[in-house]
Amino acid sequence: MRVSREQAEKNRQGVIDTASHLFREKGFDGVGLVELMESAGLTKGGFYKQFESKEDLAALASRRSMEMAMERWIRVIARRPDAPLDAMIDLYLSPGHRADKGDGCPLVALGSDAARQGADVKESFEFGVKKHLELLGDVILGGSAEVRAELAPAVLSLLVGALTLSRMVNDDRLALTFLSAAAAQVRSITKA
Repeated sequence: MRVSREQAEKNRQGVIDTASHLFREKGFDGVGLVELMESAGLTKGGFYKQFESKEDLAALASRRSMEMAMERWIRVIARRPDAPLDAMIDLYLSPGHRADKGDGCPLVALGSDAARQGADVKESFEFGVKKHLELLGDVILGGSAEVRAELAPAVLSLLVGALTLSRMVNDDRLALTFLSAAAAQVRSITKA
């Protein structure tokens, strides 16, 4: 049975969204095509009609993951426009975000995997990182645009590093120490 173009595009987007979640949860190599397509409610046979390769899907899913992370930051900023950086810190360095691997930050979930991927996957992450840095530069208060642009990579590094370390340990107290220490440092260097 033929599928309409509209349904085919809907199915394709569903696979990309499913891959975005599963890759963050299990890594690029931790998800097979059968599991991926079944999770999207489709058969494996349809994969190559929609994507050139698993790496093609990994690049698209990575871009989608980065877009979703930005959308989350934008929503939290909109709820606290008087303290946008605090809102981002509170969201990002929270125990809930630490626990939410499948829908959490793709930089943390896939950073080391992405470093071993091809140019297309890296390009998706680079695009997202640049967008994150722009947004951080916009929400860091005080100082010139140049100072804020210099602080943004340090802030992003602190956030990603602390969340990564917090997920690497079993000791919840130690994990929370990483999160709270990073929050204090970000607030200190940005005067937030």
